[in-house]
Amino acid sequence: QVQLVESGGGLVQAGGSLRLSCAASGRTFSNYAMGWFRQAPGKGSEFVAAISWSGKSTYYADSVKGRFTISRDNAKNTVYLQMNSLKPEDTAVYYCAARKSSGATTGPSEYEYWGQGTQVTVSS
Repeated sequence: QVQLVESGGGLVQAGGSLRLSCAASGRTFSNYAMGWFRQAPGKGSEFVAAISWSGKSTYYADSVKGRFTISRDNAKNTVYLQMNSLKPEDTAVYYCAARKSSGATTGPSEYEYWGQGTQVTVSS
């Protein structure tokens, strides 16, 4: 039902910023909550941020709170993750995910659709 494509990853120095985008396929993007997860080398999937369909409710992992901002533009079928003050420990493959619900959740098992991921590397 939904295909997701992440973009915007790359290599950045510590303290820098990146903005990730997640574009959803299809003609409509109605009533999908969205989330961002990441997987660092040798580690499992880690919740990063989530946003409700309306965009009025957001959730962040403690490790990124105050540095990352999730947002969405439903007219463009796109979700964003603005990442500021990046740290080397933020290095990971970042995945966006979608669930057909207005409410956001933090568990990866709650999401039905996943993108292929985009690599973020932060150097010191």
